[in-house]
Amino acid sequence: MMRMLAITIALLSSGAADAQRLAASRLTDAQLNDSLELGQEIEDRADGDLNGDGLIDTAYSVSSPDARGVTVLIAQPAGVKPPFRPIGELKLEPVALGPASLSIAKGVLKVEELTGGTTAVSAIYRFRIDPASGRGQRMRLIGLDATLYSRTYSHDGFEMSWNLLTSAIVTRELRLNKGGGDAAYDKVFEQRFKRVSKPLYMEDAPDPEMVMIDLRKR
Repeated sequence: MMRMLAITIALLSSGAADAQRLAASRLTDAQLNDSLELGQEIEDRADGDLNGDGLIDTAYSVSSPDARGVTVLIAQPAGVKPPFRPIGELKLEPVALGPASLSIAKGVLKVEELTGGTTAVSAIYRFRIDPASGRGQRMRLIGLDATLYSRTYSHDGFEMSWNLLTSAIVTRELRLNKGGGDAAYDKVFEQRFKRVSKPLYMEDAPDPEMVMIDLRKR
């Protein structure tokens, strides 16, 4: 009985220590705000383990009057300086229709973005650490989904989904359909093909609208 009790206490102590270690590794809101420059504001942040070391990494989006972007910080083990190391930056359109939305799940960072005006572009980027990047741990673009459409349904649209790991691309034309009383789009002319790309990292991520323009020329 005493042996079992000792094991239980040891497990509880270990669990508490792990919880304290994880809490200590998380970048606080105060630390993040202290790192901002004059005029910058946080749009969104996401926390999670990106490299499988059990520590809490952080991605955050920042806007200023003339620039916007996403930065990824890897939490370093206790005692290592700096405690958080940048491994990727994504430039976003300076003007957006709303703040970028970030989330981390199963080691993948998802960035959702909406830009434009009456004609809008909705984009979803997916990144994860490239094992081939070694100790540098660079964030590689592994997926890009985008839709170009009219927010007032005044013209046709286009959508694409690109898996950069398999090179598979799916595209569809969006045709106006005013039937039924409500303006909407019908998805037509679906195409599936391959588009091979060299590894693209956060800093190299293409403009979704330019990718769609290029694909529509096929």
